[in-house]
Amino acid sequence: MRIFEIFESVQGETSRSGLPMLFIRTSACNLRCTWCDTTHAYHGGVEHSVAELVERAEQSGLRHVTLTGGEPLLQPDAPELLRLLLDRDFDVQIETNGSISIKGLDPRVRRIVDMKPPASGEAHRFLASNLDELTQNDELKFVLFDRSDYEWARDRVRRLSLESRCPVLFSPAWDQLAPADLVAWILEDRLPVRLNLQLHKIIWGPHVQGV
Repeated sequence: MRIFEIFESVQGETSRSGLPMLFIRTSACNLRCTWCDTTHAYHGGVEHSVAELVERAEQSGLRHVTLTGGEPLLQPDAPELLRLLLDRDFDVQIETNGSISIKGLDPRVRRIVDMKPPASGEAHRFLASNLDELTQNDELKFVLFDRSDYEWARDRVRRLSLESRCPVLFSPAWDQLAPADLVAWILEDRLPVRLNLQLHKIIWGPHVQGV
């Protein structure tokens, strides 16, 4: 697997926010979202075997592991890595951009799936069949740029009853949408979603890598 970086931190997003965690970030992504904050992982990286990555996780002493990117499902060995980590009693989640099928991944893994709104420039790339794969063990995330993005996401939550499939996360794009505005809209619409802030950026700033 081509890996851009491996680091230890606290989870900055999702319902696991704040938990100490090992991050394995793969290289390469098939999307080019306008607000992407990990463009540095589009290229480069070092090849690692699945066995090396499992050993690194065991050496960390941490029990929570996130496979992220880039887009980790571009790596053919990603499903095997997830399965082996789960077999060793790690709590494992994968962060994926929603354009590649999550079908067939080990059902024990927590799948954090992005649904890209219009301002991302990649809304048309979402694989609709992924919605049918989601369970209450997974989470669906929207990163929102502005009011139009919010309304687009709100309408899909309501029309598709997304909260009945899995927890739904609404995240304001950093330095673009004020969290207070997003909270006000969620409350006004009584929307059954969770506010998702990027804790790592609040702690270390928006441009620090490896945190």
